Amino acid sequence: MPTPSPTPDTHIDPAAYQPAQVEAAARGYWEAHRVYEVVERPDRPKFYCLSMLPYPSGALHMGHVRNYTIGDVISRYQRMTGKNVLQPMGWDAFGLPAENAAIKHRTAPAEWTYANIERMRGQFKTMGYAIDWSREFATCQPSYYVHEQRMFVRLMKKGLAYRKNSVVNWDPVDQTVLANEQVVDGRGWRSGAVVEKREIPQWFLKITDYAQELLDGLDQLPGWPESVKTMQRNWIGRSEGLEFAFDVAGSNRKVEVYTTRPDTLMGATFLSIAAEHPLATEAAAGDAELAAFIAELRRGGVSEAELETQAKRGMDTGLRAIHPVSGEELPIFVANFVLMGYGTGAVMAVPGHDQRDWEFAKAYGLPIRMVVVPDAVRDAVREIASDPRHGGDALGAALTGLSLDAYDTIAAVRVVEEFQRSIQEQGAFVERGWLVNSGEFDGLDFDGALSALAERFEREGRGHKRVNFRLRDWGVSRQRYWGCPIPVVYCSDCGALPVPEDQLPVVLPEDVADAFAQGVVQSPIKADPQWRKTTCPGCGGPAERETDTFDTFMESSWYYARYTSPGAADMVDSRADYWTPVDQYIGGIEHAILHLLYFRFFHKLMRDEGLVHSDEPAVRLLTQGMVVADTFYRELENGARDWINPADVDIERDGKGRIVGAKAKSDGAPVLVGGIEKMSKSKNNGVDPQAMVDRFGADTVRLFSMFAAPPDQSLEWNEAGVEGMSRFVRRFWREVHRHAGQPDHPGVDAAALDAGQRTLRRQLHETIQKVADDYGRRHSFNTAIAALMELLNHVAKFDDTSDQGRAVRHEALQTMVLLLNPVTPHACHVLWQVLGNAETVLEDVAFPVADPDALARDAVTLAVQVNGKLRGTIEVATDATREAVEAQALAEPHVARFLEGVAVRKVIVVPGKIVNIVAG
Repeated sequence: MPTPSPTPDTHIDPAAYQPAQVEAAARGYWEAHRVYEVVERPDRPKFYCLSMLPYPSGALHMGHVRNYTIGDVISRYQRMTGKNVLQPMGWDAFGLPAENAAIKHRTAPAEWTYANIERMRGQFKTMGYAIDWSREFATCQPSYYVHEQRMFVRLMKKGLAYRKNSVVNWDPVDQTVLANEQVVDGRGWRSGAVVEKREIPQWFLKITDYAQELLDGLDQLPGWPESVKTMQRNWIGRSEGLEFAFDVAGSNRKVEVYTTRPDTLMGATFLSIAAEHPLATEAAAGDAELAAFIAELRRGGVSEAELETQAKRGMDTGLRAIHPVSGEELPIFVANFVLMGYGTGAVMAVPGHDQRDWEFAKAYGLPIRMVVVPDAVRDAVREIASDPRHGGDALGAALTGLSLDAYDTIAAVRVVEEFQRSIQEQGAFVERGWLVNSGEFDGLDFDGALSALAERFEREGRGHKRVNFRLRDWGVSRQRYWGCPIPVVYCSDCGALPVPEDQLPVVLPEDVADAFAQGVVQSPIKADPQWRKTTCPGCGGPAERETDTFDTFMESSWYYARYTSPGAADMVDSRADYWTPVDQYIGGIEHAILHLLYFRFFHKLMRDEGLVHSDEPAVRLLTQGMVVADTFYRELENGARDWINPADVDIERDGKGRIVGAKAKSDGAPVLVGGIEKMSKSKNNGVDPQAMVDRFGADTVRLFSMFAAPPDQSLEWNEAGVEGMSRFVRRFWREVHRHAGQPDHPGVDAAALDAGQRTLRRQLHETIQKVADDYGRRHSFNTAIAALMELLNHVAKFDDTSDQGRAVRHEALQTMVLLLNPVTPHACHVLWQVLGNAETVLEDVAFPVADPDALARDAVTLAVQVNGKLRGTIEVATDATREAVEAQALAEPHVARFLEGVAVRKVIVVPGKIVNIVAG
């Protein structure tokens, strides 16, 4: 078979695999023919495959490569199955990183961002991703964010967007609000500055109005990982409890609290309030020490995780709350673990049954009471109560250790005493149980106590049952420049008004090079009175624009929808109904809460505006694992570590691949091994994908990133593994070219095949079956590649040059090209032509389908056990009789050796699987 020229305008040496030339040829064809641009095709099933859009940092990292290669493999496979596949790309271009980089480099953020986009787009194309670039956008473009502003205006009119003062995490270096998740050990995640609490006006979206729907919707997402759904359920945090009020002694004021444990009410021994609570402010007015303590608390963050781990601190306000049942006066403390933004900013403290309250009570010598007990303690109390000598004071007898004569009763007393002691000395009992020490509520369980207390408080007008959510409204305003302007104006007469839709977009000025040339942090739009100056849309008088900008999660919450409708006059148009919801969404598990929750919420907002007509934005979600690599360092004199990139280290490994020594290439001196960590700038263990592409080719890098680990697990970077993938590609290349140089053949005649030819053909079609399932259903790309490697081994050993032998070999190699195409598309594009096919888009060639006749086996391999231990295998005809199978198993030499001198008592044959010989 003559070797055709794969691409007329390239010069590829058929004798050697030259990835740079091969990949340039394939990409040239794809770009010239615009093969991955798609339009709506109602006659074909659609498949929308989307990977989370990248931030334009200027360079791809291995995490990018893995993420986008996963999406590309899925996209290419789905197109080969006949689907109309959309795989778009854009840029999450606003945000602090660009602004901070602009300050550092003394340039405008827009200039820095667009330059990075140009570089990264080129890198994406080098990797050969099947992206529809006609739909590309950057979220910093007015043509994109105008629709976001329009949506916000509509939400303001519906009351779903509002402004209020809020206590926030404030980063004094980055000069902006941080989400709780952006506070790490009390410091800003980017600047490292100690975070402060501040109360400032913020814009919010009412995500809490959708809390129940967001929770219920998780049950309609079987294609999402359970881990992600569990994290969202926990973050939404639905609870049922009781909201009620404590009176403040000596006044007509009340303290509202909400509790999910009303059964513990009689164990309350104090109240805790947030530093920002009105009662705290009032008490601090006449107490300088308390005022100083509150000021100190305001410098901490507002992350719940941070508050849970820090030491519990507080100060008595001098105010007292009246217990609504017992009438007891309880001290009111300002405490560092109570947040004004969560619940009512006041907590009923029950140290006997809440560990946080227990720690606080221990620190400040406050009472700890037992009012809820488990079954065993309840039974002990009942036993004591049944003793006629103690009448109604049975529990009192138990708790005071009163001497009793009956042995059983004494044992019961000890059970109760030990439980009481454990609460006092070891920690709170936080499980549900049965009420004791609770007067009229004694003996009730949780549900009984909730009902009884709710009935009483509702009757008294003091409280009621309530469903509560941990979820809080989404604060969407940030105090920095590089973001979408919030479309609001402020008028001294009319207040805050939305910018009319016909005046949108409010454009962020990009020509701010002079401001950033000075290295200043202050937002140029806050500093520019001309930009702020505008006219009130209500009264026509002078007004000022809002100078806060949107949280960048706003842009990434609806970008998937804009891809469906490029150029649409509104956020989306009718094309969105064809493409949405996304069929396969791909991104990191680190986005499980914030992005993915806002992503779902915004879709519901668009649905309620009539823009989309589905309830969820994505049907299936794949969360890929991290890319990790070895780390190396030297310790500096000041105790810090100087991290050295693995590329600059000579590594010595033992026979099992473990590192036994490492030296810096620069000076040959030893370096310390820091273990395997996620690739990051901080540990300097990142691997430049471009360097790997230059050395091995994009297909090899793609192949390794898919083979080294299942997509949802961490991938350990191993250059030896990349070299192994390179050898596989080169070997496949040689096998195809070797076959292409042989004479032509008549095609496979299944009826004329001999045993060897049928075996190879069966192995081929078994591989087709497995790879299709691994690509399409399981997303187990590593096992698919392993199966193809094994098949190549079979093909290489098949040395049949007969007409039918060449035909079977041709079928195998041509099918392998199609099976490998989703992973190594450049090489497969060229090899398809080498095998005599016209140049084409392989994604438009149908994915191979296993032939049932080819899968049929003439023989099967059975394991043979002797007394339950594997001793050999036998190959038997599929229609062999039971007697023939037994005889062949007993005659197998390795098996027979274990039967010498012993009697065979029974032979058990499990058809198609195993033979077990019982002997002795």
